[in-house]
Amino acid sequence: QVQLVESGGGLVQAGGSLRLSCATSVSIFTVNLMGWYRQAQGKQRELVARSTSIGTTNYGDSVKGRFTISRDNAKNTVYLQMNSLKPEDTATYYCNAVLPRGNYWGQGTQVTVSS
Repeated sequence: QVQLVESGGGLVQAGGSLRLSCATSVSIFTVNLMGWYRQAQGKQRELVARSTSIGTTNYGDSVKGRFTISRDNAKNTVYLQMNSLKPEDTATYYCNAVLPRGNYWGQGTQVTVSS
């Protein structure tokens, strides 16, 4: 099984920044797709950002231009840099990894943005 552990969430004021980290138990060279999703209370889970093994990225419309996904292959870690945070970014953020063997999720980290 692939273990994903998110960290970096917390409380931040609107306009501030956070960087989320997702540490993986396997080399991310073996991961076809890594991404971040979020789920606000009472809402559906939605795509925030994802990155392929060849470096292409996709972003949700609401975060494009503010968030950046990146990888550190040596550390087997994926990051989500979150800038210009808005109250509507408040959600639980989940790390996701897609491998040939399956689809894996972390337990989530809470991000709360105050206005």
